Amino acid sequence: MTLLRRDWLVALGLWAGGAALPALAAPRNAPPDPTTGFVAVKDGRLTLDGRPYRFVGANLWYGAWLGSPGRAGDRERLTRELDRLKALGVGNLRVLGAGERSPAKAAVSPTVQEQPGVYDQDLLKGLDFLLAEMARRDMKAVIYLNNFWDWSGGMPAYLNWAGNGPWFAAGDPNHPWPEYPDYAARFYADDKANALFRRYLVSLVGRVNTVTGRAYRADPTIMAWQLANEPRPGGTEAHLDRLLPPYLHWIEETSAILKTLDPKHLVCTGSEGVIGCLGSEACVLAAHRPATIDYVTAHVWPNNWGWIDPKNQAATYAAGEARCRDYVARHIALARQLGKPLVIEEFGLARDARALTPGSAATDKDRFYRAIYDLALADMKAGGPTAGTNFWAWNGEGRAQHADGWFAAGDKAFVGDPPQEEQGLYGVFDTDASTLAVIADHAAAVRGL
Repeated sequence: MTLLRRDWLVALGLWAGGAALPALAAPRNAPPDPTTGFVAVKDGRLTLDGRPYRFVGANLWYGAWLGSPGRAGDRERLTRELDRLKALGVGNLRVLGAGERSPAKAAVSPTVQEQPGVYDQDLLKGLDFLLAEMARRDMKAVIYLNNFWDWSGGMPAYLNWAGNGPWFAAGDPNHPWPEYPDYAARFYADDKANALFRRYLVSLVGRVNTVTGRAYRADPTIMAWQLANEPRPGGTEAHLDRLLPPYLHWIEETSAILKTLDPKHLVCTGSEGVIGCLGSEACVLAAHRPATIDYVTAHVWPNNWGWIDPKNQAATYAAGEARCRDYVARHIALARQLGKPLVIEEFGLARDARALTPGSAATDKDRFYRAIYDLALADMKAGGPTAGTNFWAWNGEGRAQHADGWFAAGDKAFVGDPPQEEQGLYGVFDTDASTLAVIADHAAAVRGL
């Protein structure tokens, strides 16, 4: 494991005159720490209690929001959604464990941190409730701790708090692409912004669940801590020499902090893969090479990447799917090269005619899901590194609250499509019968292994 710099430990309050890290004590009468039930890595594969761990998963970024006892919450809906997912065969959920107040109009509200170091206890209790309910259903969670995109605050919010500006929103026409990723990537080298982030990271990892009484560090419901959602080393090759070294250093150092605080759980990057590394396989290898990074992640977004045109999806689908198949194959090869497992933790496609309504035709979307699932299943059967998939994302019974499909501050009917895009664009509703059947069929095939 990479040794942590002493100045970081001092800044985080984790250094006591050269002594070992102090224990983060659990409350009296806490349940005993389990010795089983933790997902681990052995011989380049995910395992659970000595057996291969293969899963069908979903993204449910808003789980803590639904679990909140406060104004954002709807615990009855959350339990219904978990029951639906479990019935489909979905046993792994990738959830947002953070959130910072963002000046962006299209952003999550409320947030975990309305201002630096001031935490919304209702949302944290929402995460407690989510984990407790997942444990009851024998589900595993991947919790991401930051975001490259400003829809949940993320790195731009920390930069804004640190005074590293001027701040601007993703998609601002006055700052055309790739100005935004080049700006957000300043985060990795900004010590002040990282001190704010790491203060929250330490607080969350050291948290004791108010529902179960169990410390997060001792909860086998958590499969992994994820550094961030889709962290990128900038957006242009012209800045890569300047931005890539801090990016790689940030991955190594932050993952080492997590492993020091919590050696029982896995740690991963949250990277999209090659697309998130400016097309460089060498960048992906370097980002996932540290011993403190347990597995490789990949995301597949053919609409967003211009591989399948959502305005002409039927005509562009075949060529786009071929590129997606190649993309997945490349990441299977990279995972093999690193000797680490692979999780395809985001993939999505719009419905026919880019429809946002539940139950709309989803011919190409279903075809795309089957393609990703077939690739994952084939690699699992071959003994390859692929451990599981998480489709983006679960909308369930949530519905857009406005005719244009856009999220507005104060909306409570959260869906899997985050506020940066129309509600229903990629998510799977509880009435999307054909897509639900594809997911259920794949889950049955994985169970059959």
